Amino acid sequence: MPSSLIPLPDDPIVAIATAPGRGAVGIVRVSGRGLGALIDALLGKALAPRLATYGPLLDAHGDAIDRGLALFFPAPHSYTGEDVLELQAHGGPVVLQLLLARCLEAAGELHGPAARLPHLRLAEPGEFTQRAFLNGKLDLAQAEAVADLIDAGTEAAARSASRSLAGAFSREIDTLAQGLIDLRMLVEATLDFPEEEIDFLEKADARGRLDRLTAALDRALDRTRQGALLAEGMTVVLAGQPNVGKSSLLNALAGAELAIVTPVPGTTRDKIGQTIQIEGVPVHVIDTAGLRKGARDEVERIGIERSWAEIERADAVIFLHDLTRAGESAYEAGEREIADRLGHAAQVMHVFNKADLVPDGAAGGLRLSALTGEGLAALRRALLERAGWHASPEGLFIARTRHVRALRRAREHLALAAALAMRADAALDLLAEELRLAHDALGEITGRVSADALLGEIFGRFCIGK
Repeated sequence: MPSSLIPLPDDPIVAIATAPGRGAVGIVRVSGRGLGALIDALLGKALAPRLATYGPLLDAHGDAIDRGLALFFPAPHSYTGEDVLELQAHGGPVVLQLLLARCLEAAGELHGPAARLPHLRLAEPGEFTQRAFLNGKLDLAQAEAVADLIDAGTEAAARSASRSLAGAFSREIDTLAQGLIDLRMLVEATLDFPEEEIDFLEKADARGRLDRLTAALDRALDRTRQGALLAEGMTVVLAGQPNVGKSSLLNALAGAELAIVTPVPGTTRDKIGQTIQIEGVPVHVIDTAGLRKGARDEVERIGIERSWAEIERADAVIFLHDLTRAGESAYEAGEREIADRLGHAAQVMHVFNKADLVPDGAAGGLRLSALTGEGLAALRRALLERAGWHASPEGLFIARTRHVRALRRAREHLALAAALAMRADAALDLLAEELRLAHDALGEITGRVSADALLGEIFGRFCIGK
């Protein structure tokens, strides 16, 4: 059920539902109630439900703007749960703008004292999908999966988003929520009828239920973390001194000459990014300016500052070392300065480049050659391990960071509930409260519990027309 805080809109909306630019086909979508009069104005006739009708799409004078397909989906059997009209025309920007303007014009003619049609307005980003959520056609996790399917950068992400859209993730969350409901009922019954002396902890196996529920939530949390990686990927920053091979490594990982590579120190002045995929997981690799003191000019100084800013935001940092310069006093001093600033953060990976030139050189990390490709496969595996990836994309559902956070909160409340349940003098009202908070955290994922601000943040990131 959608949040009761948000009223169901009653004004119809319209938008171009296909991407900007030229294409073979473009779609103008209208959603609202009582679209019959608008359909008659645009097509000169009524439409049979869910049947594509070919013919002229008319302007105010009855002349054809274009000839195309019109489809009518009466409520509630539509994407939004309202009446939906889709006009499919040739995909030229001018044609679609003319159709959009005609929809608004025709609706304006119908909106008046007779009120044959409420005021039609342009849709906000994500408003069609928001209405689908508010009308109970999708839950919040499914609605997010719509955007994730559109934005998917890998085949694995697209397939996982499709599974979430079909409800796989929501069903797993609902199963957990139902287990919590059953457990809460036992606790509440004991609180409401203390005279019955129901020892619910023993007779109803509440502790066992709580343990099984916690184990199931742990499994869901692990799968959700994997799904969030598929959706959002991980950001990896290549860091190190000038000329250690960061740009060469970026090119090697991307399989393309993205960054300029020269022997001149400081060639890279600003960050260069590229998204690659490793076993279906998007990895956003960022090459940065070489880190050193005494920048030659203001441009390099700014580039170095931006490098440190990217390092602070990264999920993983590849600290790249040059095996051919090991032992040089100036180089080693620079290494120590960078290491001191990086600290001993878990996300730092020490990688030693130019192994092809120093085949027997010792190193305390992963050895590779960006030039020959030696060690690249091992680096890719190490990056996935650092991200916590250990699953096959097959069977996974797409997820987001907010889902992971909600599950973690639910897990924390279950842990507190378990600690209370272990006590002989357990305060059942506190136990009931922890179970309620865990249940609410799960409800945030599917929208059973949601705030206006959360919904605005989610749907505001959709494209207009969806």
